[in-house]
Amino acid sequence: MNGHDPVLLDEVLEGLAPATGEHLLDLTLGRGGHARRILEATAPDGRLTGVDRDPQAHAWSADELPGDRIELIHGNFGDLPDLRQRIGSGTWDLVLADLGVSSPQIDEGDRGFSFRFDGPLDMRMDPTRGETAAQLVASSTEEQLQNLIGQLGEDRHARKIAAAIVRARAVEPITTTARLASVIRDAVPVARGNHLDAATRTFQALRISVNGELEALQHLLDRIGNLLSPAGRLAIISYHSLEDRKVKERFRTLAREGDHQLLTTRPVRPSDQEIRRNPRSRSARMRIIQRLGGSA
Repeated sequence: MNGHDPVLLDEVLEGLAPATGEHLLDLTLGRGGHARRILEATAPDGRLTGVDRDPQAHAWSADELPGDRIELIHGNFGDLPDLRQRIGSGTWDLVLADLGVSSPQIDEGDRGFSFRFDGPLDMRMDPTRGETAAQLVASSTEEQLQNLIGQLGEDRHARKIAAAIVRARAVEPITTTARLASVIRDAVPVARGNHLDAATRTFQALRISVNGELEALQHLLDRIGNLLSPAGRLAIISYHSLEDRKVKERFRTLAREGDHQLLTTRPVRPSDQEIRRNPRSRSARMRIIQRLGGSA
């Protein structure tokens, strides 16, 4: 899931079907893997508005992407009113949101997204604002931790993990990814045949909470009609059931109301070949909707 290996690239290109002169709003630009190919397909007159809340991704794109047809915005797609002040009130032919954490973010231990690397327990997409995962772990009650891990991580061991975290932090603050992962693994033995690390779902839950990911997604879904031009297409790539459920329900509601049509009746998933090449794509699910009117 990095700029060199964007998830579901062929499927995005097929589903969005970019054409010459169309304008793309990429709400999670990252390293520009999808956007670069769509820019090629919309040449010579197509344009890109790229948004990302990660300052590092924004800086990389400013240096690496060809700039004559591009506008880059540092911001959170969940705050569309603020973005509108900077990108204007127009609409787009193509809108893309890839909700996954990028490989550069995961692979940089100092960002604190992964228990594979020991680093500060941070997890903020934008390291310049908001509370860190360490602060969330330190300030939450046991009940709050249990609810967070159970609901956002969908972990059936949430009660045990929350209790273990509270006991451990009473001895010493939990400030690193390695320490948190160790506390979780000690509390929840991995069942035989289960290849999922015991810490996976708790890390997911903390990341979702720290970054307000579900709230940002809901804000986007509530404003789809304000973004798409007539016949415009929106693709959203999600990575866990909480996200996909929200996207599915909102898309179906829009289709029933008659102003949009589903271009995917079922989620598009990565091929076995892509999963072998990029195991992090395994959980990806893409859904696409089109605003009616005009010509596709």
